[in-house]
Amino acid sequence: MKLDSHQHFWSYSKSSADYGWITDPLKALKNDFLPHDLDPLLQRAGFTGTIAVQARETATETDFLLELADRNSFINGVVGWIDLCSADCERELEKHVSKGPLRGLRMVLQDNPDPDMAISNEHVFGVSRLERFSLTYDLLIKPENLSAAVALASRLPNQKFVVDHMAKPTVNGLLEPVWRRGIFELAQRPNVWCKLSGLVTQTEGISPRLTDFNPYLEYCVNAFTPERCMIGSDWPVCTLVSDYGTTVQIVEQWCKRLSVDEQRMILGKTCADFYNLLVS
Repeated sequence: MKLDSHQHFWSYSKSSADYGWITDPLKALKNDFLPHDLDPLLQRAGFTGTIAVQARETATETDFLLELADRNSFINGVVGWIDLCSADCERELEKHVSKGPLRGLRMVLQDNPDPDMAISNEHVFGVSRLERFSLTYDLLIKPENLSAAVALASRLPNQKFVVDHMAKPTVNGLLEPVWRRGIFELAQRPNVWCKLSGLVTQTEGISPRLTDFNPYLEYCVNAFTPERCMIGSDWPVCTLVSDYGTTVQIVEQWCKRLSVDEQRMILGKTCADFYNLLVS
């Protein structure tokens, strides 16, 4: 069982205004990316399922992803979007929680004018509602947001969190102290997991080789252990730099130094356990 813990779908041709983050430097993403595009890539790489993660902050995003999951059995789970800072977030949660494979939520914390948005009163209150519905929370953050993420995870010790894209370190071989310290602190919280994903788009002025990512993978896996690490592609964003197969090989090649059981965890079991997936 191999599971991709992190990828996206969108219909840019129908709702381009919803994807303001896809700016001209990212124009290759100004296309539709839908299940029929991903399915053959998964099969070729030997993956049996995925987690579809929100890519826009709109009221329709969660239902859009859930509808895709209803029609495509390889989408094992959905991480949707609800405005958790809204006063009526609990009502929205009640409306969505019974809908099929909804497994978690995510808000965009990175690039927020307030790097400490994660610990704002409104956000903490909204995230605190998730435990009641057995929903996880994906932390979309950068190194400057790590201290707030640590504080959030500490305040809500019973809430399950996962760090997307290893908190987006700049891949330049330096392993900056702010990133190292923040990852270490998060890993000390047993309610936090980590996605080994998104590194190909974090390279700084280099044509990346598989081995360029090894120090970052080693640091995160040593900090979190394989039981709390999971592979993710970040498709189609990864296609800005690399194709699907090469992207997942970054983690697969590094994992070969681990035991068979540890590889199994990172390549599928951790994802299935974290998102409570019914897969075999």
